[in-house]
Amino acid sequence: MNTPVNTTPVIQLRDLAKTYQTGEVEVKAVRGVTLDIQRGDFMAIMGASGSGKSTLMNTLGCLDQPTGGNYLLDGIAVAALNRKELAKLRNKKLGFVFQSFNLLARTSALENVELPMFYSQPLVPLRERHHRAMQTLEKVGLGNRLGHYPSQLSGGQQQRIAIARALVNKPELVLADEPTGNLDTRTSIELMGLFQELNDSGITIVMVTHELDIAAYCKRIVVMRDGQVISDTRNEKRRSAVEEIATLDQAEQKAKLA
Repeated sequence: MNTPVNTTPVIQLRDLAKTYQTGEVEVKAVRGVTLDIQRGDFMAIMGASGSGKSTLMNTLGCLDQPTGGNYLLDGIAVAALNRKELAKLRNKKLGFVFQSFNLLARTSALENVELPMFYSQPLVPLRERHHRAMQTLEKVGLGNRLGHYPSQLSGGQQQRIAIARALVNKPELVLADEPTGNLDTRTSIELMGLFQELNDSGITIVMVTHELDIAAYCKRIVVMRDGQVISDTRNEKRRSAVEEIATLDQAEQKAKLA
């Protein structure tokens, strides 16, 4: 018997709004955003500073409550949840990747990746925590760096640990906020290659970026301005990170032979 395919969007936004009160000034950070994000999508959210993209990302991550409209995460009405329920939903459904990595400096790669499982309900047994963390680090190409501390690793390796930490609880959705912002060009392309591999395996990814070159690796590009979505397009000419790394390797090889 075939398992039914879940065709409900992982995220449904209807006229979503977020307004901040700063003294006597009212700031409308997000204004009536309506958006569906399908399972298996790979979306880039772009926009200038103050466009509302970071506020929207915080709302998607259940870190900030909207002041208007509706937000369904995997069919669950987020506005109806209390703080404890939101924390549980975040831990179960979402994985976060940040520009600054946010790793614990005195903690090994393996222990950093295990961290989200300490907050899982029911509690994940120690042996399973180790096993899942090891498997996830192997998935991102760091199976030989389990005992290394962040200071012993490159920026790209640290971000891979952060991605492994985001994946270890097998979330419905990975939210990445400027994940290549602190990385050089080659490392950024390698990282986008990893995101493409993860997306090809079925993981839904939403990424905030201000770089067109990075957005070019995504399947879908949403542009925001003044708190509103001004364009939402499918990227028919999506870049392949694997092909671009191969091109870089060939150029470097030719330079060595010259």
